[in-house]
Amino acid sequence: MNPLCDRCGRVVYPTEKVNCLDKFWHKGCFSCEVCKMTLNMKNYKGFGKKPYCNAHYPKTNFTCVADTPENRRLKEQSKMQSQVLYKEDFEKSKGKGFSAIADTPEMQRIKKTQELIGNIKYHEEYDKKMGGRPHSVPVNASQSSQPSAASQNFKHEPTPAPVQAAAAAAAAPPPSAGKRYRAVYDYAAADEDEVSFVDGDVIIDVQQIDEGWMYGRVERTGHQGMLPSNYVESI
Repeated sequence: MNPLCDRCGRVVYPTEKVNCLDKFWHKGCFSCEVCKMTLNMKNYKGFGKKPYCNAHYPKTNFTCVADTPENRRLKEQSKMQSQVLYKEDFEKSKGKGFSAIADTPEMQRIKKTQELIGNIKYHEEYDKKMGGRPHSVPVNASQSSQPSAASQNFKHEPTPAPVQAAAAAAAAPPPSAGKRYRAVYDYAAADEDEVSFVDGDVIIDVQQIDEGWMYGRVERTGHQGMLPSNYVESI
């Protein structure tokens, strides 16, 4: 049974049949929906299963989005997600380039502490190398088979490495006699090189490090280390 034309509704015979857009057309009925120009399989454009010419082919246009509370919420959510992704990328790339560090009293204190630790480690390694190096005693070829009495009695004693207490003493700044301070607040040490104290404690042998930190010894406990300057007052 022959199909019907989608345009005119009449029977389409095989000699004049056009099969396109899942429909059947007469060759004369296969035309643009707007200008009725006859089309063929090479110059038609389909939209919504209807043929159009190139000039009248429907164009998609952008629509304005209403400024509703829901759309504003979606906008803020998208903005927050983009900021999260930016922070993640920043954290991943952090450390790959140079970054400026603020020259604050805290950073100056950390820098000085690192310099002191570096100097201590350098001297420890140097003393170990010098102390563990054996002293060579020259011998003649005739004496190589049998050591002499002097060489037998000779014993090398390497120089002992500095103990931890000596290293800690080297790390501490030289005390300044006569400078005494009284604690006006309680302070709990937040680092290994700091010292804890309570309100009323007397701090002696104080050495000013920078505007925010000083070095001293708590007279009550005998402990010494770094302490914040704004927690004490001069006696």
